[in-house]
Amino acid sequence: MTIVPGGLPARTPRPSAAIAFCPCPPLLLPAVEGRPAPETRALRAACAEAVAELVTAAPEVVVVVGPGAVGGERFGPGDGGDLRGYGVDLELPFDGRVRPGGRRLPLAHTVGAWLLDEASFAGIRVGVGPADLGQLLRDLPAPVGVLAMGDGSARRTLKGPGYLDPAAEPFDAVVGAALAAGDAAALAGLDAAEGARLLAAGVPTWRAVGAAFTGRHVTARLWHDAAPFGVGYPVADWMVA
Repeated sequence: MTIVPGGLPARTPRPSAAIAFCPCPPLLLPAVEGRPAPETRALRAACAEAVAELVTAAPEVVVVVGPGAVGGERFGPGDGGDLRGYGVDLELPFDGRVRPGGRRLPLAHTVGAWLLDEASFAGIRVGVGPADLGQLLRDLPAPVGVLAMGDGSARRTLKGPGYLDPAAEPFDAVVGAALAAGDAAALAGLDAAEGARLLAAGVPTWRAVGAAFTGRHVTARLWHDAAPFGVGYPVADWMVA
């Protein structure tokens, strides 16, 4: 704790933005996983810690950004997603109750909504794709929250969804190092073509977040960085001054 003259503790400056980086496998939800595995419990706990840090910053709005949204598409109250494609008859609202005619959420935004529910975030939620993040952030008052959803390479092991590629682990290591260091420029500079080749679905999201916060002072913490099922699952949080 910092002490100011007179013996009173200094106030910690309120961040202008709080960011949680989480992957979005459907197994993150206990209803989908069924019997819990130690690897999934560790991942779920790390995501809970990162999102709790985001919520602690008290943002009025949290932007959930991830793959699957069509350019210009925004998700909000009344929209919802489901997990029927993963063997579970479960519908999840994005913000409030699902209404007839509401938009259907991509998986990333469905899992993101569940993470915010688990963290008891009661503020405004807006869901977008990576291409629309920068402009939206410029339009929102500080502090703003960002829940950045995305997986690393799906080619980390022989049993991974994309089979083993020797370039996958080094690529994910660059992502993990950037998240741990709060290096927004490194995220913005990730090779999009190589990310697509390695089936790293989080690359567009990470690039967009990096571009939005390059040049800003970031305090970062990496909570988790593993590939238990052949897919890279990094978890981190950033506080942006």
